Amino acid sequence: MKLQVVAVGHRQPDWVAAGCAEYLKRMPRELPASVLEIKPEPRGSKTREQLLAAEKARIREVLPNSCRLIVLDEKGDDLTTLQLARRLENWMQDGRDCVLLIGGADGIDEELKRQASDKLRLSSLTLPHGMARLLLCEQLYRAVSVLKNHPYHREG
Repeated sequence: MKLQVVAVGHRQPDWVAAGCAEYLKRMPRELPASVLEIKPEPRGSKTREQLLAAEKARIREVLPNSCRLIVLDEKGDDLTTLQLARRLENWMQDGRDCVLLIGGADGIDEELKRQASDKLRLSSLTLPHGMARLLLCEQLYRAVSVLKNHPYHREG
C-alpha cells in the first residue's frame, strides 16, 4: 500500500517542502508516502463551480485506479492521533493505495467528496495550505509510530 497526499495549490515555501520531505522519508519501507501538487485553476472570471470542476478533472487524472480516496474537509471526522492510527491500520488491512486530498482555495468538488471513503478534519482552525500539508505528513508519520510502538508518540 502507498500513501499519497494530493494537494491543490501553488509551490510552497522551502520550509514546507523540507518539513514534508523529512516526515515522508521516515515512513517505513512497507508504507511509502509522497506529496503530489496539483496546479490550481486560474481564477479569472470563472465561477467557484467552474474552478472546482477544472480542479476535479486534474485530480482525477492523477488518482490511481481503485484507490481509497480520503478528503480533508472542515466537516470531516475530527480524530485524535490514536484514532488516526487505528484508521490507518484499517486502510493498511484493506491494501488499496490511499490518496489524501487537500483541496484548493475554493475547496473540493462535491462529487469528489461523495466518492471519498473517508473525510478527515485536521483542525477547527483555519490553516494555510502549506501548514495543512506539513501537519498531515507529520500526523501520518506519528500514526505509523503509534502502530509500531515507536517512542516518537507519547501518551499522557
